[in-house]
Amino acid sequence: MKKIYIAGPDVFEADSVEIGKRYVQICAEYGYEGMYPLDNIVDFEQDKQKIANDIFLANIDLIKKADVVIANLNAFRGKEADSGTVWECGYAYGLGKPVYGYMDCAVPYLQQFDESEKRLVDGLNVDTSGRMIEDFDYPINLMISCSALKIVEGGFEDVVKTLKENNFL
Repeated sequence: MKKIYIAGPDVFEADSVEIGKRYVQICAEYGYEGMYPLDNIVDFEQDKQKIANDIFLANIDLIKKADVVIANLNAFRGKEADSGTVWECGYAYGLGKPVYGYMDCAVPYLQQFDESEKRLVDGLNVDTSGRMIEDFDYPINLMISCSALKIVEGGFEDVVKTLKENNFL
């Protein structure tokens, strides 16, 4: 049975355990084994940095065991995806594992800025801090967009369906 590592900031939600159970169940319904970061067993009765390192190593182990990574790339605490999720995607890509993402809205990144949040300077779109805004018609930074096999507009199950439809068995 193919294994899916479920990456994303969903682990920070108040109902994170239930979200994980739902995602794992969706995987099972399509014939996959879902692996959610909160499935790891970590001793929380130790130094904070030791806890963090244990989580880090446990998630690395799950990514290594996975056949594919599905990542929630929705904006998290700003306009960009969760940095931990982005790291996991890059790590999986570096291991040669296929990476799929999903976003509620996959319009080009530039279109995600309101007119009050950007301006044109010397023919380039910049944000209110004067930093260039990527304009490659991808919904997220080019490094993630180019490393993902596909970014699906929708939710987790939409990506799992895509895998099944493309015979990722």
